[in-house]
Amino acid sequence: MRLLLTSDTHLPLRAKQLPTELLAGIEAADVVLHAGDWVDVATLDLLETRAKRLLAVHGNNDGPELRARLPEVARAELGGLRFGIVHETGPAQGRERRCEERFPDLDVLVFGHSHIPWDSTAPGGLRLLNPGSPTDRRRQPYCTYMTAVVTAGRLAEVRLHRLPPRHPVRPGTR
Repeated sequence: MRLLLTSDTHLPLRAKQLPTELLAGIEAADVVLHAGDWVDVATLDLLETRAKRLLAVHGNNDGPELRARLPEVARAELGGLRFGIVHETGPAQGRERRCEERFPDLDVLVFGHSHIPWDSTAPGGLRLLNPGSPTDRRRQPYCTYMTAVVTAGRLAEVRLHRLPPRHPVRPGTR
């Protein structure tokens, strides 16, 4: 089972559209997981039409219309693993312990909010993944998203994808 993980798309505030590479990955994935901060409903509509299966949550920048359509926490079994998705997990320090306490029934937790890619495993075995943002790198060197494969109840091939830099069009140029 091929997974694509993304978060913090922030359209149209941080970019006018999703990167072409991300859209191709969405269409190729068996399941797309989005960890919130969509900002606009059109992006949710787009992913719902392009993804074979979409698991998603709302984030702190998502308004009432998105909150009405998306939960704060989503859970699903994918290929024998128990996944959860949430937008915020608090500060980096102590994250593994906090998340293990909050989500003791999960194998993998996908989260967003920080725009900082993260891949760690808590002492009890919970895997924590943050794909960063495909549109707003903040203080990171690249915009990013993740892919992974679930095979026989194991998470494998977790890969962070760096997107090429966007070059904004300046007024009066093309």
